[in-house]
Amino acid sequence: MRSMRDLTFSDVEQLEAAELEVSFEMDEDAFRAFYDRTARPLWSYLSRMTCDAQLADDLLQESFYRFLRARGHWESEAHRRAYLFRIATNLVLDGRRRARRGLIVPLPDADEQNIPAAGGDLAEASVRRTDLRNAMERLRPRERALLWLAYAQGHAHAEIAETLGVKTGSVKLLLFRARRKLAGLLRAVPARATGGQS
Repeated sequence: MRSMRDLTFSDVEQLEAAELEVSFEMDEDAFRAFYDRTARPLWSYLSRMTCDAQLADDLLQESFYRFLRARGHWESEAHRRAYLFRIATNLVLDGRRRARRGLIVPLPDADEQNIPAAGGDLAEASVRRTDLRNAMERLRPRERALLWLAYAQGHAHAEIAETLGVKTGSVKLLLFRARRKLAGLLRAVPARATGGQS
């Protein structure tokens, strides 16, 4: 029998098409549109959480598979998206608990967002990206998830709470602590000499 990682969306449709139709409230076109809107942000989230691009690919597929198998009723697009991110978060945390992977693989620069640098200095922008990535990797998984969901994905506090399984009222404090810790890690980066003067 093939493992979950070897399954594709086509396989899922062929294996249990009837069950999926009942459990998933969107038709195929609606799901494809939902997938198009959420797959890239979800992959980015997973790659930051795991620090492993290949594992992020596997977890992305597994997240959508479990989402399709769910028999939930979603109130809105935001609720549906939060549920998908919660599945992904649980998969990452389960993997960490089982310690199946310990290798840290650098993320490809092509997927990084460009950080504007004063005077258009591309080298300085690259250094900032590297420093930020290194600092994010030193945070705890929940801290990374909080910051990524809030600032990279733009999720509301209620969505973050639902995704991470915490109380909505505690998200603000948790974000504050995660930001403060990240800022401390970034301040600890040794000052680098710049090539030019402003």
